[in-house]
Amino acid sequence: MSRKTILLVGTYDTKQDELTFLASTIQQAGGRVLAMDVSVLGDASVLGDASVFWESDQPVAISKHDVAAAAGMDIAAVIASPDENLAMQAMARGAAKLAGDAHLAGKFDGVLALGGSMGTDLALDLCAALPIGVPKYIISTVAFSPMIPPARLPADIQMILWAGGLYGLSSVCKSALSQAAGAVLGACQTVLPPDPDKPMIGMTSLGLSTLTYMADLKPELEARGFEVAVFHATGMGGRAFESLASQGAFAAVMDFCTQELGNHVHGSSISAGDTRLKGAGAAATPQIVAPGCYDLVDVIGWQELDDKWQGYPTHAHNRLIT
Repeated sequence: MSRKTILLVGTYDTKQDELTFLASTIQQAGGRVLAMDVSVLGDASVLGDASVFWESDQPVAISKHDVAAAAGMDIAAVIASPDENLAMQAMARGAAKLAGDAHLAGKFDGVLALGGSMGTDLALDLCAALPIGVPKYIISTVAFSPMIPPARLPADIQMILWAGGLYGLSSVCKSALSQAAGAVLGACQTVLPPDPDKPMIGMTSLGLSTLTYMADLKPELEARGFEVAVFHATGMGGRAFESLASQGAFAAVMDFCTQELGNHVHGSSISAGDTRLKGAGAAATPQIVAPGCYDLVDVIGWQELDDKWQGYPTHAHNRLIT
């Protein structure tokens, strides 16, 4: 098995110890590291004894200067910005561009980004620049937080909570970091990317207890040479479906479960956003659309039912969804 290269992304001015630990863990497990510094303060330092885990005595192959330049800026201008939000958005643009270019050039197999709220914000843009099938891991102090908009999550993103990761290394922190390193390296070693040569049908549905057409359609379509990807229309599934549809990933779309649009119109959090039903059309992909389950609205099961739904019949599907 060939050695896999991981694009390791983080702010080396404040997180060099943690990033060095991640790099050493990946290297010791048989992987290689391509490091990108997205910091806006000091430079990464020479690693000394830790340099055994890198290709040279410098910890980063892609410096913060490179990242800023890719965004059309000078790092001095980024650092001088009085608005840290805008500064990191500039670095996010540069990081996303460089990551996309490096992947097209075959320089890495998967990405592992580390951060708090700042680093996570940037990492989401970087991961969104990579195609489906490229392992994308973010280890973050805000993983799974409601502050992360579902619309910014790529279709195959993986997040790991960085427990005890705010400052410095500890055994708790190392446990989380080492799991992240193993996860991304293992994913790169075992991933089976989508087959670009086989036409894909994108289909939406709910479970077989509700909608059964997929059980009949899937084998018939496969017998005709198509591959069928069925997306669970419960918010995140619809977002992934629309993301791929807008990229032209499907030969055709069978969008037979559109109730996420109804959820969105009625203010439910179980929504695929305001771009639902737009992706295939934007990509000029042939589509068949039907209003499956449009007569119901999903709401979060563990939250108190909104007053506007009082008096309507309800059914708890499980503890998550009503």
